Amino acid sequence: MSVGVGAIHCVLPDQVVDVAGLPEVGLLEPEAVEFVKTCGIDTVGVFDEVSAGDLAVRACRELLVEHPVDPDVLLMVGPRAPDVLLGSDVGRVQAESGLAKAFAFTVDGLGCTGSSAAWSLAADLLAARPDREAVLITHASRPTGADRVRFPVTVIGDGAYAMTLVRGGRPELVAHRQETDGTFHDLFGVDYKSAPWYEWREECASPDRYRFELALHSRMRLSRMVDEVLAEAGLGKGDVRTALMQNVTSSAYDFYRSLLGIDIDPVCGGHLSRYGHLGAMDVVLNLDRLLRTGGLAEGDHVLVLNNSPVAAWAVTLWRI
Repeated sequence: MSVGVGAIHCVLPDQVVDVAGLPEVGLLEPEAVEFVKTCGIDTVGVFDEVSAGDLAVRACRELLVEHPVDPDVLLMVGPRAPDVLLGSDVGRVQAESGLAKAFAFTVDGLGCTGSSAAWSLAADLLAARPDREAVLITHASRPTGADRVRFPVTVIGDGAYAMTLVRGGRPELVAHRQETDGTFHDLFGVDYKSAPWYEWREECASPDRYRFELALHSRMRLSRMVDEVLAEAGLGKGDVRTALMQNVTSSAYDFYRSLLGIDIDPVCGGHLSRYGHLGAMDVVLNLDRLLRTGGLAEGDHVLVLNNSPVAAWAVTLWRI
């Protein structure tokens, strides 16, 4: 049994704003201002007065109009901050998208890597039950509070996606690896209990630990995981048509290109420059645009790398 992509639908803002003009930039320390200037993000896409839930519902509804399906499972990749506490954001998406049949739940705590983990989980859910036909995955990117600059990581933009994994879909999920390291669980945080949402500020406990220790872990793990995924498929790096990753900074592309000896497709940098970092949406947006415009041929292999500051890593190999 093969499992692959049934359909992908991405929702992006028409409005983009210059990163240099964001209100918080004038309040940043000089090191953070320099980061904003050199991270490779020129503008970010912005939706006015919408929540992550609003965007996820829109993405699901629009996908279902274009590609009707009655999924067995609705899997929401958790946003940076839930719209409600104690309630259920994914329950809202299920209800407002008309997915009465689906069992709905959320994958959380993995940051950007959540979408890659969701691919793997969806494939496992389909393999476990022959009567299941489709899994619908959704995610929306919104900043945690009012600020979009996440120094020393990236700058946040808005967007959402919905996608289905189905039996016999293309591209086909060929091989996958994912890992986490819980010792980095408190590297980033927001003290949300002591202030209203518009005063929430993301804090990095140790920028040096992020830049050096976590970067070293990412270098070692992703290098090994790429080798493992390719070995499982009986391929070498020369058999990979192109590679995608999440859009965090332009320097990250150079780092992983040098580390792995595999080119990172230019579609990633284009999205980074215009839309900023879209969290777990990045790799889905990049894959969707690559499938639409990349000149790929049947049988080509695409490698997708994903990692996050909570120390989660994933590598997925897709066959067109």
